[in-house]
Amino acid sequence: MRKLPKTISEEEFLEGLKKITKPKIKLTFMLGFYQCMRVSEVINLEKEDVDKGRGFLHIKAGKGNKDRDIPIMPPVKYGLKYLPIKITRQAIHKQTKKYFPNLHFHSFRHSGASFYLNDKKLDIRQIQELLGHSRLDTTQIYTHISPSQLKNAFEDAWNT
Repeated sequence: MRKLPKTISEEEFLEGLKKITKPKIKLTFMLGFYQCMRVSEVINLEKEDVDKGRGFLHIKAGKGNKDRDIPIMPPVKYGLKYLPIKITRQAIHKQTKKYFPNLHFHSFRHSGASFYLNDKKLDIRQIQELLGHSRLDTTQIYTHISPSQLKNAFEDAWNT
């Protein structure tokens, strides 16, 4: 059985983000969490991939060499002026360990997907499109439900 990455809540993410002073590093993590981007997608993102008019980021040659457009999330809009980030994969992993010691960068992708499912109540198919998965069962691996979210959901169901 494959071990799944640890996930964090938006609150935990924002707490860690407060420690970061460099705008490009902050943007790197925000792209991972709010845009659910892979490390390679963050590294390759250029200014010309931002379509502010339509409100989309164009991801070129993501996993499987597929292109996709993803909506620009409000918390990320301001930071896009710092593109391109011009950081290596190794530097991203080093910064992740510095500011989020118990996580891997890929954990932000899982955390973001879980945030959209549980907190923002988005449909799993919408999350699938954001992540660029061709199979829904892959997306289901990325969406985690915390014990407290599970408990609250069932308590809400019994109280309605």
